[in-house]
Amino acid sequence: MAEPSDAAEFGKGLPEHYRIDDGKAFTLADMPTAERGDLDKATGKALIRARRERLATLQERLAAGRTRGVLVVLQGMDTSGKDSLIRHVMSGLNPQGTRVTSFKAPSAIEQEHDFLWRIHAAVPERGQIGIFNRSHYEDVLIARVHADKLSSEGLEGDPHRPEFWDDRLQDIRHFERYLTRQGIIIVKFFLHISPDEQRQRLLRRLSRPQKRWKFDESDIAERAFWPAYADAYEQAIRGTARAEAPWFVVPSDHKWFSRLVVMEALIATLEAIGPEPPPPSDAVERHVEQLSKRLRGDHV
Repeated sequence: MAEPSDAAEFGKGLPEHYRIDDGKAFTLADMPTAERGDLDKATGKALIRARRERLATLQERLAAGRTRGVLVVLQGMDTSGKDSLIRHVMSGLNPQGTRVTSFKAPSAIEQEHDFLWRIHAAVPERGQIGIFNRSHYEDVLIARVHADKLSSEGLEGDPHRPEFWDDRLQDIRHFERYLTRQGIIIVKFFLHISPDEQRQRLLRRLSRPQKRWKFDESDIAERAFWPAYADAYEQAIRGTARAEAPWFVVPSDHKWFSRLVVMEALIATLEAIGPEPPPPSDAVERHVEQLSKRLRGDHV
C-alpha cells in the first residue's frame, strides 16, 4: 500500500489506466466504475493532501509564465461528484489563476447563437486554469437524449438522425484542435458511476435534510434514460478523444479515488507543459545586490 510520503511516485502513471487518446474502438461498458487502485479511503485522502502543494506550485508557474492555459472539462451523470471534486482537488489553487464555469440550460440569448458561442467566451486565458463544470458536451449529451426538445429552427439537419450529432462532434473536434493551436491545453474527465451507486447517492440526498435541497424529482425521471445517456457518452468520447484533447474515463463509485485520479492527471498535464516563470528584467538581474542592500537599509 502506498504511503503519503511516496505520493509522487505512486501517482506516476495512475491516470494512464483511464486515458483515451483514440476513441475509435472505445466502449463505455469496458470501463470500470468501482476501481480504487488497491487503496483504502484513508490512504487515498492522505495522498490527495500530499499532492496539493505540487499542484499549487505548478499552477503558480503557469500563471507566471502566461504562455499556456489549461481547460479542464468535467462531465458525468447527476451525482457523479463534479461539484465536490472541484472543492477537494482545486482547494489549494490560487483563485486568481482559476476560473470555474458551470453551464446550465442555454439562456434565450445563448440559444440565438451557435452552440459553441457561450463556450468560447469562457475559455481560460493563457496562464489560467479554467474548469468547466459541464461544458460544450451537454450539446451532444442531454440535447441528444432529449432531441425532441431541441429547437431545430435555423439548424441544418435532423436532430433525430445520427448524422446531425456526428456533425456536432466534428465541430467540437475542430474547436478543440483550434484551442490547442492557440496555447490552450485541454484535458477532459468523465466521472463514471454505476446506476446502483447513483441510486444510493440520491437516497442519501433524500435522507439528509441539509442535502435535500439538491434533490429534484427530475433526478428520478432522468434515470429512465440511463441507457440513452450511456450511448451518448460513448459516442461523444469515441468521436472526440484525440491525443491533443484526451478523455479520462475515471472510476467514480468511490469519490475519493476519482479525486485522486483527476489530481494526478492535472499534475501530469502541467508537468508536461513544464511551466516556468519569465526571467527577471536585465536591470534587476544586474543590480540584485544593490537592490537588496537598499531594502535592508529601508526603515520605513
